[in-house]
Amino acid sequence: MKDKDLNQIAAVEKAIAEKFGHEAIANPNANWDENKEQEYITQARELYLKSFQNEGWQDKIDVNGIKVTKKLLNRESSRTCPVCGTFPKRSMDDVCLLKFDCCNTCYTQYVEGREDRWLKGWRPQIKEDTK
Repeated sequence: MKDKDLNQIAAVEKAIAEKFGHEAIANPNANWDENKEQEYITQARELYLKSFQNEGWQDKIDVNGIKVTKKLLNRESSRTCPVCGTFPKRSMDDVCLLKFDCCNTCYTQYVEGREDRWLKGWRPQIKEDTK
């Protein structure tokens, strides 16, 4: 290499150090030791295990000619509103069932404006007619 090339490299390194700090031009191996290596290996292993578990949930199963993920098959579907016992008819009922565990009618009547009380576990006392 020529001296001109070395001077140009030094000038570029100096400019990078001024703009981004000295860590930007430092050798990555300078601050690396056995403890950091073990921590990195542990983190890489955990990442691999999480990704492997996620792949298991993403596996597709053939159900009557339709590919469905395992995650959807394991989900318990709410067939009726646990508060009033009605069957959800609209998409808003499904949204309320997922979020508040009740249908849209019960949400409007019991939950709307009182979400904190509902989320703490309060449920209405519904009287059943006994004949």
